[in-house]
Amino acid sequence: MLWNASTIKGFAIAASDGRIGVISDFLFDDATWLVRWLVVDTGTWLSSRKVLLPPSVLGHPDPSTKEFSVRLTKQEVKDSPDIDTDKPVSRQMETGIYDYFGWSPYWGTGFNMGGYGYVPPMNAESAAPGCWKRDDGTIDDPHLRSMESVTGYHIRAHDGEIGHVEDFLIADADWSVHYLIVDTKNWWPGKKVLISPHSASEVDWYDRLVILDVDRQKVKDSPPYDAATIVDRAYESGFHKHYRSAHRHTRP
Repeated sequence: MLWNASTIKGFAIAASDGRIGVISDFLFDDATWLVRWLVVDTGTWLSSRKVLLPPSVLGHPDPSTKEFSVRLTKQEVKDSPDIDTDKPVSRQMETGIYDYFGWSPYWGTGFNMGGYGYVPPMNAESAAPGCWKRDDGTIDDPHLRSMESVTGYHIRAHDGEIGHVEDFLIADADWSVHYLIVDTKNWWPGKKVLISPHSASEVDWYDRLVILDVDRQKVKDSPPYDAATIVDRAYESGFHKHYRSAHRHTRP
């Protein structure tokens, strides 16, 4: 099932003995377009401390109660490694969380290793903009990006900008970002479109741009989308057929 990230944001995380907090953000891998971590705001319970949980530990979302269940106790969460989510997350921090809970990390098990891109070598230290080296020698994971931060990025086609990122559609089966929801009101009033990560040739983190390998007309002619649209198999078949024809003409 596909979920709007904005819908899941605010869902509660329910431990075995009570609620931990609510989802406040998602950290996704910009190479594979897979959600790696959920940022959970614990509110007044832990003085607004935020904790990270991997999607692999979540049960299915309950739309009626707007919550996910996890097989953890509140004390286990309270005693988990303290992470400053306002700073870039390092691989050492990720490892600390997995080690504490006794979970297998996503880079060692193959979980969530599909997606739309490649999985970079784990020893790679080349950093995207904003990545920094700590005094202790650890390297920030350069591929983790905040959905909250990327919301609002401008979308640029071959022949100009077409709008901005308004939301994301996430598949709960593997926590992949299937589509970006793009608001085109500054170029094409009243229209929203879906963009697949397949069509993103580059993300410019400095200038806050998602650059597409298609032109604006191709986007304009894509299947219409609004909040009432059911993105089912038939819709996706037509969507991908539309963009496959564009890629055949623009790629050698």
